[in-house]
Amino acid sequence: RLLDDDGREMVLEKNRDLAASGLRVLALAAGTVEEPTEAALQGLSLLGLVGMIDPAAPGVKETIRTFREAGIRTIMLTGDQRLTAEAIARDLGVLEPGDETIDGREFDRLSDDELIERVERVGVYSRVSPDAKLRIISALREKGEIVAMLGDGVNDAAALKRADIGVAMGRRGTDVAKEASAVVLQDDRFPTIGAAVEEGRVVFSNIRKFVCYLFSCNVAEVLVLLLAGVAGLPLPLLPLQILWLNIVTDTFPALSLALEPSDPDIMRRPPRDPHEAILSAWFTRRILFFSALITVSTLAAFGWGLAGSGQGIGHAVTLSFMTLALAQIFHLGNARSTKPVLTPARIRANPWAAGAVALTVGLQLLAVYWPPLAGTLRLEPLKSLDWLVVAPLSLLPLLVGQAVAAVRGRRSRR
Repeated sequence: RLLDDDGREMVLEKNRDLAASGLRVLALAAGTVEEPTEAALQGLSLLGLVGMIDPAAPGVKETIRTFREAGIRTIMLTGDQRLTAEAIARDLGVLEPGDETIDGREFDRLSDDELIERVERVGVYSRVSPDAKLRIISALREKGEIVAMLGDGVNDAAALKRADIGVAMGRRGTDVAKEASAVVLQDDRFPTIGAAVEEGRVVFSNIRKFVCYLFSCNVAEVLVLLLAGVAGLPLPLLPLQILWLNIVTDTFPALSLALEPSDPDIMRRPPRDPHEAILSAWFTRRILFFSALITVSTLAAFGWGLAGSGQGIGHAVTLSFMTLALAQIFHLGNARSTKPVLTPARIRANPWAAGAVALTVGLQLLAVYWPPLAGTLRLEPLKSLDWLVVAPLSLLPLLVGQAVAAVRGRRSRR
């Protein structure tokens, strides 16, 4: 029998029901076709609709949620019909309250200016063409976004090239898509992108920790010598002692920062400004703050050695040398994180840092108490009373830094 308007509406309604359930719908028809042209596909008998589920791969939903917490927005571009795309996007968490969806016909009617105005509100594009993907990427970049495009087909190649970061599937992706991309997923797993983002954040964070530690330690050494000279005091450090500090206290602790594991909240931080320098204003203030603490501790020990101990300039230099060295070593805790690290869990998180502290403290004691090395560095053995000065002063930068981190953490949780 002929498919009348009522019958056609019934079929379309059934299609909407299946699509709204997240199913991909095929319409099956039978008949004789003389040649495979659109004109020949007339007069066929509709047999029915088939709804197929194409479940998301394991970990996709969790990765999208992680991305959202990290300030990374996921947008779905699909050839599915609108209702199917919306259902799948809601299930995966791509669509949030207030997000819009656009299908191919509506998209083609949008001007470039209208697309740029709406692009940040649209979470799903259905029935999109390769040209539409290019326009979407251009609109997002026009809004200042950094765009990563994931694709696998020949039709995706142009969009993969246009995006800031093209990501191709390594197993089922075409050679054209791989060549056009900056990154190739060898396992075709969406969560691998999340792992790559986290690893990139960890690397950048550890570079900053490395810079913070070295700069604050070396600036402190400069300030100690500069302020002592301005005040008309004897040199608190000798050239060979400075060389020892740069080789021992700077090297091993700094290297351990390269092995610092991910901070617990690394994927809950917003993306950084790509134009921001490593030595930002806030970061520079942090370096100068710790440099000042180390400098004050060292000069206090030196001043006590000159005025209070009465044992001569050599003893005062030893006090300043040991205080500066230990303050730099303990400052490693401040460099490891902007949050408190003096907890058993955080201490165990990087055994290399704990090992570096133990090694450098041991070498410092060797420098003072082993006569051949002490004589070379022109140091004197410290007595028990000296340690009552050196220990608290060398711990001062660490304790102040941890107190500031704890206060800042409580404020952020309010």
